[in-house]
Amino acid sequence: MKQVLQNLKSGAIEVAEVPCPMVRAGHLLIQTRASLISAGTERMLVEFGKGSLLAKARSQPDKVKQVLDKIRTDGLMPTLEAVFSRLDEPMPLGYCNAGVVLEVGAGVEGFKPGDRVVSNGAHAEIVCVPKNLCARIPDGVDDEAAAFTVLGAIALQGIRLCNPTIGETIVVTGLGLIGLMAAQMLLANGCRVIGIDIDPNRLALAEKLGALTVNPGVSDPAAAVTALAEGRGADGVIITASAKTNDIMKQAAQMSRKRGRIILVGVVGLELSRSDFYKKELSFQVSCSYGPGRYDANYEERGQDYPAAFVRWTEQRNFQAILDLMASKRLDVAPLISKRIAHGSAQEAYAALTQEREALGIVLTYPGADIAMKRVVSLTSSTTPAPAAGRAVVGLIGAGNFAKMTLLPALKGLPVELRTIVSAGGVTSLHNGRRFGFAQAATDHREIINDRAINTVIIVTRHNLHAPMTLEALAAGKHVAVEKPLCLNASELEQIIAAQKASGRQLLVGFNRRFSPHAVKMKSLLAGRSQPMCLTATINAGVIPPESWTQDASVGGGRIIGEGCHWIDLMRYLTGAPITTVVATRIGEAPGVAVRDDKMTVTLTFADGSIGTLHYFGNGDKGYPKETIEVFGDGRVLRLDNFRLLTGYGWPSFRKLKTRRIDKGHGEEFRQFVQVVVNGGPPVMPMGEIENVMRATFAAVQSAHSGQPIQL
Repeated sequence: MKQVLQNLKSGAIEVAEVPCPMVRAGHLLIQTRASLISAGTERMLVEFGKGSLLAKARSQPDKVKQVLDKIRTDGLMPTLEAVFSRLDEPMPLGYCNAGVVLEVGAGVEGFKPGDRVVSNGAHAEIVCVPKNLCARIPDGVDDEAAAFTVLGAIALQGIRLCNPTIGETIVVTGLGLIGLMAAQMLLANGCRVIGIDIDPNRLALAEKLGALTVNPGVSDPAAAVTALAEGRGADGVIITASAKTNDIMKQAAQMSRKRGRIILVGVVGLELSRSDFYKKELSFQVSCSYGPGRYDANYEERGQDYPAAFVRWTEQRNFQAILDLMASKRLDVAPLISKRIAHGSAQEAYAALTQEREALGIVLTYPGADIAMKRVVSLTSSTTPAPAAGRAVVGLIGAGNFAKMTLLPALKGLPVELRTIVSAGGVTSLHNGRRFGFAQAATDHREIINDRAINTVIIVTRHNLHAPMTLEALAAGKHVAVEKPLCLNASELEQIIAAQKASGRQLLVGFNRRFSPHAVKMKSLLAGRSQPMCLTATINAGVIPPESWTQDASVGGGRIIGEGCHWIDLMRYLTGAPITTVVATRIGEAPGVAVRDDKMTVTLTFADGSIGTLHYFGNGDKGYPKETIEVFGDGRVLRLDNFRLLTGYGWPSFRKLKTRRIDKGHGEEFRQFVQVVVNGGPPVMPMGEIENVMRATFAAVQSAHSGQPIQL
C-alpha cells in the first residue's frame, strides 16, 4: 500500500510503498476513501521539517533542555547520534480519514466489515485505528465531507468548553478550517458570531456562512468587536489561529466582556497580561484536541470508554456529533474544499499547502477499487532467498528505537544476512529496513517464522509478546535472541525451557550488561576471591507515567520484571553462584504515589554466601547517574559508574578502566551469539542461569507484595 511520509530532517515528502498493517485487538483495519490535509498542523510540520537545525532547536526549547540533560549523563556523541537518528525517522502525515472497514480486531463491538467510518488514521491506503477513534458515517454524508470530521471535532470541543448560549456573541479568531467550522456550529447554536482574520477571502466566506467579520489589518479588533457587541464586549472568544505573537491573547482579553470566556484551540503566544484578565475576571482554558479521552492510553489504546452519564462528550461521541450535523445539513464543508488531489500525488498537495497560503481544505482522493493487502514489501532487487554459507540469516521482529539505535548497529560487521524486518505499522520496518540493508520489510511476524531461509530470529517487541514469539521461533527450528525479559510469568518460563530443550537451538536473552568490558573485567578481578561478596546496584531509573505500557503488568510486566532483571542477572554473573533467596520491599502508600513497584529494594542471597542489593528507584532526577554498581569483598572495592568508568580500591594491579563511551555490552553480546549460531558450540548464556534470574525476578515482585522472603 502507499502512505505519505515526511522526513523530519529534510522536510521531504514521500509517497512510500509500505507493508499493510495487521489488524490488532481493539482496532479496525480501514481502507481509505478520502483524507483531509490539515492546513494548520500539517503546514507547521512541513515547515518545521524544512527548517535548519537551529530553527528546529529554537522552535522546541523544551526538547533542547532534554538534549542538554542527556549530554550530561550519556556524553556528547551518543546524544548527537540519538538526535540525528530521531530526526531521520519518517513521520506518517495525516489524521483526518474516511474509509471502509476491512477487518475488525478482537474485542471490538459495534463495527463490522463494510461499515463506512471516520478515524484519525493517516494518509495511507489502509490504516489500523483504535475503535474509540472511529465513528460510523451516516448514509447522507459522503466520504469527502466525512474526512472533515476530526477537524470538526477539534472545533466542537472548543465550543463545548466555551459553553455558549442562544443569543450570546462569540468571537472566532482565525478563520481556517477549524475556525470556519466553529463559526457554522455556533451559528447553528443560535449565537451571533464575529470572525476575525486578515485574509479577505476567508472573511468573505465567513460572511457568506452568516458571520459578522473584522479584519485586524484594517481596524482595531477589540474596538470593532465591542461595537458589534453593542458595547458590552464578546461573551466568549474562541482562538483557532496559529501565530507566535502574544497580541492575539491580549486582543481577546480586551474584546471580552467582564467574566467573559476565552478558549484557546490553536497555538499562539501566551505571555499574558495579568491586568487584562484580573480587572474583568476572565476565564481562560486551553482545549485539548478532539475532546475527553485524548492522550488517555486507557481510552484510546485499550478501548476503555467513559460512561456517558459522567462524561457525556468523548472524542468518539464528538466525532458522531459532527457527522450528525453534516447529515442534517447544519454543517456544510463543501465550500471549504480548495483542491482535490490524488493520494499518489501528495507531494503536489503539500507544495500547494506551503505555496498557496489561501488554500483551505485539500482533500486527497483514493482509488475506489479494493487493493491487495501486501504485508511484505521487497527492499532490494534480489529475489534469491538462499542464505550465504557461514552466516546467520536474521529476521528481526520489532523496529523501534532500541532496534535502530542499539541492536542493528551491534550487528554491523558480523557474519549476518539481514533478511526480514517486521513492525506492526510498517513504517518503521520500511525505514530501518532501508537504512540497514534488509531484503524486505513486513508487518506480519509469521513472514519470519515461516521463512525457511531465516535461521535466526531476534525479538524486540513489547514484553508480553516475547514468550509467544520465542515459542513460535523455537518450534520452527530457529535460533532466538529475545530482548529482556524472556517472559512475564513462571508458566511461560517453563514452556520456553521445554521448547528450547526440544529444539536444541541457541536461546539468548538480552542481559547485555554481563557482556560489557567493565563487567568482564570485574568478573576476572573477582575470580580469585576467598570470601563471599557484598554487591549493590543503585539504579536511578527515572519517572515513567503510570499509564505507560511498561507499567502495565499484562503488557510490560512492570518495571522490575521488565527492566530490573538486568541487574539481577549482572549480580548472578559476577558471583558465579545461583540465587537462593529473594526479599523485596517497595515504597509505602502515600498521596501522589500512583505506582509503588518501580521504587523497590531487592535483596538477593547467593549459594556461595554472597549478598546482593538492588535499589531500583523510579523517583529520582535525570541529572544523577543512572547506574552505579559496587562490589565489596576481601578488603577491596570495585565501583562501576554508568558502564563507562570502573574504579578499583585496594587492588594492587588494577586502578581504573574507562571506555570512550558508555558500553553496556550489546556489541559483544551479539558477536558471541552470532559466532555460536554460525560455528556451533556451547550456549552463550546457559539456560540454567536464565531460569534462575527470571525466577528470582518474579520472586522479587512476589516478595514485595506479600512481605515474605521467597526461597528458590
